[in-house]
Order: sequence, then C-alpha cells, then structure tokens
Amino acid sequence: MHKLVVLYSKPADPDHFRDYYVTNHLPLVMNLPGLLAWRYSFDVAATEGEAPYFAVFEGDFADAAAMAAARASPQGQRVGADVANYATGGAVIIHYPVQDGTG
Repeated sequence: MHKLVVLYSKPADPDHFRDYYVTNHLPLVMNLPGLLAWRYSFDVAATEGEAPYFAVFEGDFADAAAMAAARASPQGQRVGADVANYATGGAVIIHYPVQDGTG
C-alpha cells in the first residue's frame, strides 16, 4: 500500500476551511481513480506544545504508480486546483510506501 498525507497549516478562516472542505473538496477527492480508502481530521493535536497543523488527510492507494496516476488524472488536477479555495495557511503533501508490522 502507498499512503498520501496532506498536512494543513492553520487557515485564516477555520470555519470556512471546515465547511468548504467537507462540502466541496471531499466530494472531489472521492472521485480520485484508484483511491482505496481515505480519512481526515480537524482535531490534530501534538503530544507536547501546540500542533503545527490544523487538519490532516490520508489517502490509501495500491502503490506509488496508482497514486501518481490519480494525481495526474483530470479528477486529480481538479482536487489539486481546489486547495487554494480553502487552505489559506498552506499545505504540505507527503507520500510513502506503508510497511506492515505485527505485534
């Protein structure tokens, strides 16, 4: 599995961010080809001090190629272009292959 993570810094208008994200952005995300699962939270906390991020998104893809294809697709281009409509604090996008563990 390959994970895409978006870390959002605090926006100028948190209420607008929350409303727009749920009402407009997530419906676009749900149309990404190859997206296996997704989750998000507006309740980001640090174990010590103030959290550097306001919100987080995680998307799961079969592999890096599937993620790259999704981001390059017309749907992925719409998702990327939409970020400016709500993420006034900016966003950090990271991705990585997931290593499974047992315990």
